[in-house]
Amino acid sequence: MAGMCCGVISDTETSTPVVEASSRKARRRRMEIHQFKFVADVPVPPPKNCRKRQKLEVFVPPAPSRECENAVQNCNTKGKEVVENGEYSETTSLNLSTPPTPSVTNEREVVPVCPKFGMKSVCGRRRDMEDAVAIHPSFSSRNFHFFGVYDGHGCSHVAMKCRDRLHEIVKDELEGSEEVSWKDMMEKSFSHMDNEVTEWCRTAGPSTSNCRCELQTPQCDAVGSTAVVAVVTPKKIVVSNCGDSRAVLCRNGVAIPLSSDHKPDRPDELVRIQNAGGRVIYWDGARVLGVLAMSRAIGDSYLKPYVIPEPEVTVTERTAEDECLILASDGLWDVVSNDTACNVARMCLRSQKPPSPPQSPGCDLGAAAGGESSDKACSDASILLAKLALARNSADNVSVVVVDLRRDL
Repeated sequence: MAGMCCGVISDTETSTPVVEASSRKARRRRMEIHQFKFVADVPVPPPKNCRKRQKLEVFVPPAPSRECENAVQNCNTKGKEVVENGEYSETTSLNLSTPPTPSVTNEREVVPVCPKFGMKSVCGRRRDMEDAVAIHPSFSSRNFHFFGVYDGHGCSHVAMKCRDRLHEIVKDELEGSEEVSWKDMMEKSFSHMDNEVTEWCRTAGPSTSNCRCELQTPQCDAVGSTAVVAVVTPKKIVVSNCGDSRAVLCRNGVAIPLSSDHKPDRPDELVRIQNAGGRVIYWDGARVLGVLAMSRAIGDSYLKPYVIPEPEVTVTERTAEDECLILASDGLWDVVSNDTACNVARMCLRSQKPPSPPQSPGCDLGAAAGGESSDKACSDASILLAKLALARNSADNVSVVVVDLRRDL
C-alpha cells in the first residue's frame, strides 16, 4: 500500500504509456516529425504554411536525352548534401578515365576541306568549242587540289585528252615520290601527257574521235592545246603553264600573275625558236612558221622542235592575304587585264553573305562542264568574267575558273 502511495510499481506490473490527448497541437507535432517527403529518392521540402496533409504522388522521371547520357558517362556523382533549408547540393567530378568526346568544331579543324570554286566555259563567237576544264578537289592522298584550263587549237580532242588524263599523271608522280620536287614532277607530267597525245593521234585518233579534224588531216598532227594547271596545297600554289593561258593570284587587292604567256615574240622564246632552226613570221600577229600563235603547247607534232610541251613552273607560298586564284584561257586575257579580272572576282566574293559551305573532302567533279561550281560567289565571278570578255568582243572561246583562297571563312 505504501509502495502504491509512493507511486512505485512492482516488476510484475506493466507500465501503461501515457497517451496525450488528441488535440490540434498533437497532430501538428506528429506532422513536424516528417519534415520531408521523398519522391523517387529525391527529398522535396514541404510547402510552407500548409496544414492539410499532402497526397503522395509517384513521380516517374523522363528518359534522359543522349546529351545527358554522354554527360553522365563523363561524370561521377560523389554524393548529395541536404542543407537545413530543405534544398540539396550535388557535387560532381570529371571522370578522367573516359576522355571527353571531341566537339564538332574540333572535328572540322582536323578534317581538311576542299576550297570553294566556280567555273564557266562558253563557246563565244567561235564555230566550235575547243576549250576544256578539269577540276579535281582532293585528287591525291595528300589533300592537294587540281585545277586546269586547256585551250585547244586545230580541234578539241587534245584538250579533251588533257582534261581526262593530266591530273591522273600528276597524281601518279605525286604518289610515287616521297619528296616533291614540283618543277621536275610537273615537267615529267607534261612530257608524259605530250607523248600520250602524240601516240594516240598517230594510232587511234582518227578512228575513235568524233571531231571534225579527221576530215582534214588523217593523223591529226596539226592539233594541240595549251595547258595552265594549278595544284593548290594547304601551304603552296603550284602553277604550271604551257602556252598563252594564264593564272593570276589576287592577294590583298593586288593582281599577281603566276604564269607568263608563251608568245613567239617573247624575247627568250624568240631566241629559243631561232636556235632550234625555226622562224617567227608575223601573220596577223607573231606565229611560229607563220602558223601557230604560241610557242609552247601539248601536241602539234608537225611543229616540233620549235613548239615544245615543257611548262614553266612557279611555286608560291600561301598567305592570309590571299583572296582568290583565277585560271582562264586567252579568250579572257586578250580583252580583260589582270587587275580588272581581280577586281571583278573580289567584288563577287565580298558581296556573297553568308559564304557557302566548303566542299566536303574527297569530292571529285572530274571534267567539269560549263557551269558546275561548288560556291555561288565563285560561280558568279566566273560567269561575270566570261560575260565581260564577250561584251568586249572576244573572238575566242572563254573558259574561267575562280578558286576562293580565303582562310577566315
